[in-house]
Amino acid sequence: MTGSSASQQVPADVAVSPGASRVAGLVLDTATPLDQSFALIAEHFLSLPRVEIVTAALTTFAPDNDAGWINLGQRAWVTEWVRPGSACSILPPPDAGPEAALTMPWVSQRAREAVLTIDDIDRLPAEADQDRKEIAGCGIRSMVVRAQITDGVMFGSLALGSTQVGPWPLGGVADFRLIHAALTARIALEQARRSVAEAVTTGAQTRETHQHFFASIGHELRTPLTAIIGYTEMLVEAADDLQGDAFAASVSNDGRIILRAGEQLMAVLEDLLSAGRALAGADLREGVAVDAAVADVLHWHRTAARAGDIRLSSNLPAGQQVWAHPAGFRLVVANLVGNAVVHNVPGGSVEVSSQTLIGESGEPRLRVIVRDTGPGLTHAQLSSAFEPFVRFAGASVKGTGLGLSLSRSIAERDGGTIGAESTAGAGSVFWVELPLHGGQPSPPDVDVVA
Repeated sequence: MTGSSASQQVPADVAVSPGASRVAGLVLDTATPLDQSFALIAEHFLSLPRVEIVTAALTTFAPDNDAGWINLGQRAWVTEWVRPGSACSILPPPDAGPEAALTMPWVSQRAREAVLTIDDIDRLPAEADQDRKEIAGCGIRSMVVRAQITDGVMFGSLALGSTQVGPWPLGGVADFRLIHAALTARIALEQARRSVAEAVTTGAQTRETHQHFFASIGHELRTPLTAIIGYTEMLVEAADDLQGDAFAASVSNDGRIILRAGEQLMAVLEDLLSAGRALAGADLREGVAVDAAVADVLHWHRTAARAGDIRLSSNLPAGQQVWAHPAGFRLVVANLVGNAVVHNVPGGSVEVSSQTLIGESGEPRLRVIVRDTGPGLTHAQLSSAFEPFVRFAGASVKGTGLGLSLSRSIAERDGGTIGAESTAGAGSVFWVELPLHGGQPSPPDVDVVA
């Protein structure tokens, strides 16, 4: 006869044994290897008179030491600990495939929701017929089982089995609840640790791939471009020497077009390579002194500014640091300052300043601001200024239209943002905002990011 009374109801307030508390503490202690945690759990439960078999399954990762575990394809790793002399066993042959895994649809569904305590498999309901056959085939007549689930993710399961029937001792079920909860927390922590390690490894591999890619790009594209530009310059010079020759004049004119196109393509390549090196660099984020980095950038642009009669200045307090990749931060500021110089007017100025902020999550941030006195941008132009290959300057102004787009990618990689404000005819303000490093911003200088 079958009936739903096979599921034993156990009160939630039953006391646990001192031994179970000790085991749970050891399981939660990350100094205890996970394999040893499973062994401690099995040892505790096999010391209870009712338990003849302890089974465990892992579904999201493999055990560190797979001795005694059987891998059921992509489905799970399973293992068991059996009391000497017991005929219970859930393990398939070592060469079994995924099809050898127990399905137990009725039990599995309920074990995902709570600890399921079955006192006699013969009294399971008719819809659990498949489960009854599978459990009986393992020599088990009663069991306690619970899946390990956190935030909807199933990490595995833990089960106790016995050839005996009848109600399970309440203390044993209470021990199972506590130890199962500890094991679930520990496996979730292990899964998170492995995910972080995998992400770090993947990031390192991706970074190495990027480095190889940009090295190859630099060689494969820069070399032929240099040859094209060099030979075209020679052709133009030779054609210019042939005064009055119509064909030579045509070569000279077309050659200059080729030169401009080649130089533009070389500029795009250099922008991509610079950004690629900044994004794929092996250096880690660190505290970057803003005043020193900006001083370097202004020094790089001093000659171009003097040629355009542009005054460069900075108004940065000493000691401010942002949390970023040093090369990436310098490249972003260099792009902003370079644009402010190139798109300015004779007699104009470029000023770099900073502003401390509080982010939406309450974290301190620093905004580095580049203000120019150039012609400014309209609202429509500003809305697309950070799109790749967008340019608003005339043909006589050099540029690729990639600087702001690449700067945004670099800033976002370091947990920052980039933006701008501008009024046509009244100059522009471009800024990069990054996490502040090395202390809280001083209260009088704090704004809240909207």
